[in-house]
Amino acid sequence: GAKRNIVRSLQRRGCSVTVWPAESRAEEVLDSDPDGIMLSNGPGDPKENRACIAEIRKMLGKKPLFGICLGHQLTALALGGDTVKLKYGHRGGNQPVKDRLTGRTWITSQNHGYAVVADSLKGVGQETFVNANDQSCEGMAYPGLNCFTVQFHPEACSGPRDTNHLFDRFLAMMGGESHA
Repeated sequence: GAKRNIVRSLQRRGCSVTVWPAESRAEEVLDSDPDGIMLSNGPGDPKENRACIAEIRKMLGKKPLFGICLGHQLTALALGGDTVKLKYGHRGGNQPVKDRLTGRTWITSQNHGYAVVADSLKGVGQETFVNANDQSCEGMAYPGLNCFTVQFHPEACSGPRDTNHLFDRFLAMMGGESHA
């Protein structure tokens, strides 16, 4: 389910990217000694991905981690959080998302039917983005784990590119510098 533009977005910033299949074991990934771990998008009900959730749990806190879409949902589940099915889902390149840290609203590209329940992660993480239409969780930060996740697609090219700076934030977590 990973989008090639996630890889391209990282490569444009000087990253060497290794793509691992969804069924990869945490030990394999960690043994390769990556500077960071990107959890990408994918289809379906996040709760059905029990094996992935267990492997993500093993990687949390070991390396900087950035989750997008399904990666956002699976990270929340790995940390004991919950997800819910949205009545209509968020689809298209015009979803307004408010950054709770800055107050700025970004127009984002999205395609998902499930949302993280931010309240289920109290004491574990901090909600960083909310959907301006329905107030559902659009992003979480887990500072003690050197991890953050977003529901929307910062790599999207079909519409706004307002949130591309999140790849730069991930590079900074890994100790790198963006070349984009």
